[in-house]
Amino acid sequence: MNVPIYDGQPIWNPNSVPFGFYNQYTDFQIDCVKVAEFVTIRLGYPLVDIELQSGSIFTAFEEAITTYGNELYAYLVRDNLLSLEGLKIEDFVFLNNSIITPNLSSVIRIAEEYGSEAGTGGNVTWYMGKVPLTSSVQDYDLKKWAKEQEPPITGSIEIKRVFFEDPIPASARYLDPFDGFGFGGVAAAGLFELGGFGGGMGYLMMPLNYDLQVIQQIEMNTQIRLSNYSFEMHNNVLRVFPVPGTSPGSNRATLEGESSGTFCGNMWFEYIKVDDRISGSVDPACGKASNASNLPYTNPNYDLINSIGRQWIFEYTLALCKEILGYIRGKYSTLPIPNADMTLNQADLLASATADKTALLERLRTYFDETSRAALLARKAEEEENINRTLEGVPNYIYIG
Repeated sequence: MNVPIYDGQPIWNPNSVPFGFYNQYTDFQIDCVKVAEFVTIRLGYPLVDIELQSGSIFTAFEEAITTYGNELYAYLVRDNLLSLEGLKIEDFVFLNNSIITPNLSSVIRIAEEYGSEAGTGGNVTWYMGKVPLTSSVQDYDLKKWAKEQEPPITGSIEIKRVFFEDPIPASARYLDPFDGFGFGGVAAAGLFELGGFGGGMGYLMMPLNYDLQVIQQIEMNTQIRLSNYSFEMHNNVLRVFPVPGTSPGSNRATLEGESSGTFCGNMWFEYIKVDDRISGSVDPACGKASNASNLPYTNPNYDLINSIGRQWIFEYTLALCKEILGYIRGKYSTLPIPNADMTLNQADLLASATADKTALLERLRTYFDETSRAALLARKAEEEENINRTLEGVPNYIYIG
């Protein structure tokens, strides 16, 4: 059995790594040789034969750097995704070493959707429509109404608000002695010091500004007391409350002997097209960052990684080499020696490699969590609180003039 053994002379060769992500970095080329020496010595060389080649160690080193970069940039994505959504990717080559200032772009987009529902903004258009109210008729088929529009409205609509339009102008109601001004003719006239005269006679005797005040009062009364119809929507049927023309305060109740179906004015309503809400909330994001997978991060520049990061990479490389060596020794569980067989330590190597990799990843993630923006701000607030608490015990200076 001829198993290749590490010869103690690692030589950098760009063809010995599968991807070549970091071949252009001088420090990577230098550290490849140093890491090979570090790993093999930690595994027992030269006292123990190591069934690894330089290329295997260089490959593990490349993987360790990539893992470090993935963990780092995954943390940066979590910390900054809301600020980077919608970023034009072509505006930046890569974000690896960029300083990202938090912004409210995503928060504003969310707020705009609330604005769409409230009718105060957003990307969904509110439309106006109206249906003629008929006395004693409470239900109105909006599906039929939508087909009668020009052009016809297709798809579902959602009613947001309803309004009432008085069919009789306030000036006409004022001059009608039988209308009642909304409060009752005599009572309304008394409010404006018109005595017992209604509008039909008062306008002949009183100054014009009195007439204007009464007309304004009638309009305000109508707007306040009659404008807030409530409604329900069931299967495209709009049901309004109260029933038009039948409740106290309605602009025109059905008179005795008068058939139902009398025009009671238009009820205007604001509505949205349901399809607009869905399409308005979806941005094709062509050429923009939309999620963690297309944010412009790439593999790290090895020359710029500091000693803290490199030490983690060296240790993770060692764990990967233990794993590779364990798989190699697993192929030959025993080796023949004179008068006996020697059992190899495959299980120990694989268990140690798994434990080391898990511990190193947990340590790195804890470090990134402790240096996140939220953690740093919390630590800063705690520090300022402790400083203020300390200063409370320091006596103030006494100045003697």
